[in-house]
Amino acid sequence: MSNFSLLLAVVSAIVLFLYGLEAFSHKIQRVGGASLRDLLGRLTESRWRGVLLGAVATAIVQSSSAITSLTAALVDAGTISFRSSLGVLLGANIGTTSTAWLVSLKLISIGPFFIVLGTALSALPTRFKMLGKAAFYFGFIFFSLDLVSFTLKPLAQNPVFAEVLSRSSTPLMGVLSGMLITAIVQSSSITTGLCILLVQQNIMAATAAIPIVIGANIGTTATALVASIKMQKTARRVAVANLCFNTFGVLLFLPFLKTFAVKVLEFAGEPGMAVAWAQLIFNVVMTTTVLLVLQIFQRRLDSFDASLASSVAAGR
Repeated sequence: MSNFSLLLAVVSAIVLFLYGLEAFSHKIQRVGGASLRDLLGRLTESRWRGVLLGAVATAIVQSSSAITSLTAALVDAGTISFRSSLGVLLGANIGTTSTAWLVSLKLISIGPFFIVLGTALSALPTRFKMLGKAAFYFGFIFFSLDLVSFTLKPLAQNPVFAEVLSRSSTPLMGVLSGMLITAIVQSSSITTGLCILLVQQNIMAATAAIPIVIGANIGTTATALVASIKMQKTARRVAVANLCFNTFGVLLFLPFLKTFAVKVLEFAGEPGMAVAWAQLIFNVVMTTTVLLVLQIFQRRLDSFDASLASSVAAGR
């Protein structure tokens, strides 16, 4: 197979994965509808509950970008406060690790089962039909990931790809690569999934994949930033806060990233699992640290939130 044909096959499989991810997220939001928005509004008064809600919602929707964009929209509408939104943003980073675990546990073969189940449910009336479509696209996500895995196998013998990987071998270059790739494809799930697949096929070392996955945390904030451009200043600040949290976490880990990657690999044993563990540990540590920092500046945050609320009310 020529380099062009190989590239075309890989890109086609990735496009299918992105399509499945977007369609699944859209269907889940349609199934949840107003209930999802009301739940976000009611359960975010406590920042810790907001973290839990953000994590669970993102694990279900399989898209932190969708949850952060929805959160910015809810703040823009005045449904939740700026202060309450912060916990949801942090929780979304933890929830997005669910894709990494499904791939690292080699559960991507569940795709055909959910495709068949979704097709069967879609034949039923009303609510079951919508659930069936969501199940279908959930299966489609992992079916396309399996296809990506198949198309990536020839890359192990491709010298051009090996050269590209070697240039991303340092932690800083890995972080920048992860950030750029994720900003382009608008999905940290695909960056993480691809890295784990490459590691499982011995095309990429786990210690090289971990910085890329961590860099994806910054790249994934691009969606909410773009979505908030046409919103009020309050919602734009939510998107900027999301960028600041993730950048802070990456900068916190960057000086120790190489050692961190080695230690996680020793702990996990299996390289694919090491990448999933690294992403989870990073996001849990980052979320806990940011929450503690926010607790210290509680009074300033409350006064800032009050001023934002009054500006929203004045704008109506």
